[in-house]
Amino acid sequence: MSRILTVAAAQLGPIQKAETRREVVARMVALMDEAKAKGADFIVYPELALTTFFPRWYHEDRAEADAWFEASMPNPEVQPLFDRALAHGMGMSFGYAELTPDGQHFNSSIIVDKSGAIVGKYRKIHLPGHVEYDPDRTHQHLEKRYFEPGDLGFPVWRTMGGLLGMCICNDRRWPETYRVMGLQGVEMVVLGFNTPSVNSQKGGEGLAQRLFHHRLSVQAGAYQNSCWVVAVAKAGDEDGHHLMGGTLIVNPDGEIVAELEGEADGIIVVPCDLDDTRFGKETIFDFKRHRRIEHYGKITAQVGVVEPE
Repeated sequence: MSRILTVAAAQLGPIQKAETRREVVARMVALMDEAKAKGADFIVYPELALTTFFPRWYHEDRAEADAWFEASMPNPEVQPLFDRALAHGMGMSFGYAELTPDGQHFNSSIIVDKSGAIVGKYRKIHLPGHVEYDPDRTHQHLEKRYFEPGDLGFPVWRTMGGLLGMCICNDRRWPETYRVMGLQGVEMVVLGFNTPSVNSQKGGEGLAQRLFHHRLSVQAGAYQNSCWVVAVAKAGDEDGHHLMGGTLIVNPDGEIVAELEGEADGIIVVPCDLDDTRFGKETIFDFKRHRRIEHYGKITAQVGVVEPE
């Protein structure tokens, strides 16, 4: 048996601060057309796909940052992307900054099915960075200033013929992210990221090590939960601030089956057999047979480290 979902991981090159959403959406539509021509059923775009990575910019008045947020989805500027996806009969996933009707701010992503309906929403939980301007950093990373931690947990949705989940950027580094979805039988995790090429607090940690940690995290999550992982970058030089690439697709054995070269707009397309997840889920990672939750209490009982006496 096989259940093939042909996925396009659609990397976006840099988006400059002055670029409009209309310009960005046109680039996304072009990638979608290319993906359709290559047989894709489902296209995945990066975190904060509609704008530059604005948490690098400090607004003393927090409300000034609201210009980067979407108060509705879809909205007139993004509607052409929804229209093209519907015309192609494709599903899609992308990230954006969400401003809720009651004034909450989230770093969000959605899954849109082939009928054009938003079937899933995720709000980023593991927010990195800091709240106030930090003169000692090489660049600012103010996600904790502009976003609230996600309040939807890590859901999994029955869509595209399988069980799909989402996470965003820094979430990919935390094993709990994948495990909570794994406990819902997740068969594919899609995620977008905007990752600076240099660690703002550790100048010696450059691109090679950053890419190593990225690959390590998503490969481990895929293997330990026997699921596909589709990780998609926004990459390149945004107004003098460099984001790394590393767009890739990992199979349920933890193997990278495709990785995109370079930092420009581009796609990789892979036919992903969701039934390839079965073997791992029924053997070494058969959670029902092998998990020992009586010994895992510290995972949810405490946040920081408590050393032994």
